[in-house]
Amino acid sequence: MLRLPRFQLHTPATVRDAALLLQEHRAAEQDAAKTGTPGIAVMLVAGGTDLFPNMKRRQFTPATLIALGNALPRTIHNGGLRPQGPLPLGLTIGAGATLTAVATDARIAEGYRALAESAASISTPQLRNMGTIGGNLCLDTRCNWYDQSLFWRRAEGMCMKTDPSVVCRVATSSPRCLAVASADTVPALLALGASVHVVNAAGERIIAISDLYREDGISHLTIGRDDIVTEVALPPTDGWRSTYLKLRDRGSFDFPIVGLAAAVRLEGGIVREARIAMTAVGSRPMLVDAAATALVGSKLEDDAIAAAAEAAHKLARPMDNTSGTIAQRKKTVPVFARRALASLRDN
Repeated sequence: MLRLPRFQLHTPATVRDAALLLQEHRAAEQDAAKTGTPGIAVMLVAGGTDLFPNMKRRQFTPATLIALGNALPRTIHNGGLRPQGPLPLGLTIGAGATLTAVATDARIAEGYRALAESAASISTPQLRNMGTIGGNLCLDTRCNWYDQSLFWRRAEGMCMKTDPSVVCRVATSSPRCLAVASADTVPALLALGASVHVVNAAGERIIAISDLYREDGISHLTIGRDDIVTEVALPPTDGWRSTYLKLRDRGSFDFPIVGLAAAVRLEGGIVREARIAMTAVGSRPMLVDAAATALVGSKLEDDAIAAAAEAAHKLARPMDNTSGTIAQRKKTVPVFARRALASLRDN
């Protein structure tokens, strides 16, 4: 039986308090690193559905956890607030909102279907009741070499994500870690043009979802470890329709082998804007810009859909580091793109 390591738990009442605590403990962590004792001294936890299993496997052993359950907003409401005041946003989701709340909200299901479908596809009902959308956005990258117990990793040998001095076990000549992005809600939010509100002890800012990730299995978030994601903002629907498709080993519980979201904005039956986004086929979720180019100006004819699917197929770069074969995952991408776009045309 895997047990959690010992840690100190803080439960701040506000985001501001959490940010100040995080700043204090991060400073201590950085001081320790200068004296030759590097390590993760502090981490944030919301629902804990991913972090706690990782801690049991000793992928992380933070001395301190800052629990955000009391601090993060949980409501889903029309419009929104930003540092400069109210803005006419379509919908704002508190980062503390559970995945169940996101999946079952009528406004999301009607106007942002891809997000509702992606949230509903995550894990099991019990874990969706605990997991939060903010936690899903910050989900750690995954790899068959990395997501194992400490006993297994010691026996087989550590990987680059655990020990930077070791080569990547998936591609030994790779200069970077190839662990894959696996958050289901992210491609949906990319396709929907969402942004996030980020807070730290120094202030707050807005970041487009498309700027939140980088192609690096270890340092996959562009925000710092002093930052807290507090809200997700969705633009008005305005003629957009969207959907999300997911391939996994089992019909529940599993992370995606391929996840693909598609969204189009139609005017008079003509595609004026389009976005296709993928996850689990690289170290970052990615927008397929060439697919959008193929679709804009079309009526979602078969030729335009085929061109968009081919663009997604070319961009996908799955590696042998998760469930499913490389060929299976690669072939799934254009199939999902065609299915998703055909469903948006026909419904």
